[in-house]
Amino acid sequence: MKRFKIGLVSRLLIAIMLGICAGFILPGPIIRIAVTFSGLFSKYLAFIIPLMIIGFIVTGIADLTQGAGKLLGITTVIAYGSTILAGTLAYIMASTVFPHIIDGNTLAKIGDPEKGMLKPFFEINLPPLLDVTSAVVFSFIMGLSISWLKSQKNDYGETIYNLFSDFSIIIVKVLSTSIIPVLPFYIFGTFANMAHSGDVFTIMSVFIKVFLCVLTLHIIYLIILFIISGAIGKKNPLQLLKHQIPGYITALGTQSSAATIPVNVECAKNNGVSEEIRDFVVPLCATIHMAGSIITITSCVTAVLMINNMPHSLSTMFPFIMTLGIAMVAAPGAPGGAIMSALPFLGMVGIVSTGSLGTMLIALYITQDSFGTAANVSGDNAIAVIVDTIYHRYIKK
Repeated sequence: MKRFKIGLVSRLLIAIMLGICAGFILPGPIIRIAVTFSGLFSKYLAFIIPLMIIGFIVTGIADLTQGAGKLLGITTVIAYGSTILAGTLAYIMASTVFPHIIDGNTLAKIGDPEKGMLKPFFEINLPPLLDVTSAVVFSFIMGLSISWLKSQKNDYGETIYNLFSDFSIIIVKVLSTSIIPVLPFYIFGTFANMAHSGDVFTIMSVFIKVFLCVLTLHIIYLIILFIISGAIGKKNPLQLLKHQIPGYITALGTQSSAATIPVNVECAKNNGVSEEIRDFVVPLCATIHMAGSIITITSCVTAVLMINNMPHSLSTMFPFIMTLGIAMVAAPGAPGGAIMSALPFLGMVGIVSTGSLGTMLIALYITQDSFGTAANVSGDNAIAVIVDTIYHRYIKK
């Protein structure tokens, strides 16, 4: 008999609901046990984050800066540009629409989210081996250096690359065995604490409205992207969108870009993309084009900043969006999706990644991750049409 397995999204939803119920029903000392566990886990997560940056970014940069010529460069630039444009549009939408959703009365009800929350029974000091900024700088230096060594046909370059590649496999294993499975318990404690403090329903009501805006922007952005690709490739945008429906639905159901690749390649074939381009661009963009994910993350982060009366100007958010675009490109295959890649960089906008706000962002993002994934992979085929047109017009002889 097959074992019945509950998916991650279902487990997170159950953890949120049980946490809210526990926060209202259970006495404070019992809730503090869960809060203590969440506090210990947050320390462990903070320890892993710099290692996660090194594990993903070093090999990511080494892979993306060598070996695929003009097509790799063109595809990467278009994918990154699309991701940054999507994040910028998300910020414009958030800064324009959210003030009407997150009004003064809502802010007054919430007040300080940390106020009234229970403290853990005890804490353990577990400082990271190095801070996030040091990890990022080290990763970029090593990634670019390894790429250069490999281009020189240097055996040491290949050896060092293999070392960091194996290290990234270790980090993936750590995430898949000791981070992702424990997330529901972590989130249970956080939401139980929020419910005990009395702010949970007000915060959740805000994020329901935020996600409606996010899903609307996903659709609008995909329409814009396919109109642009249709104009460049001289194809009917409505036909391109129609052909993409199977890929969108598959991503929605599997919540996995990788699992959607075979279906997405077939969608690209129906769009008239040549075999050499669709077999190259679709798998590549499945890991480097994150437009849907960055729309969700940027919108949620902006909402959190507004709720807490924290600075959320363009000068604050745009560097975060630019960095996030690189981080998600350099972290393909990270369990938990884009939010795990974004986690180390929340400090750029003043959000503690291991605090209650960071935990809430993880939970709220993952529960709707399938929509972000569907938007990501759908945009991949719009890029495939553009790259195919450039290839046949300007590159192929």
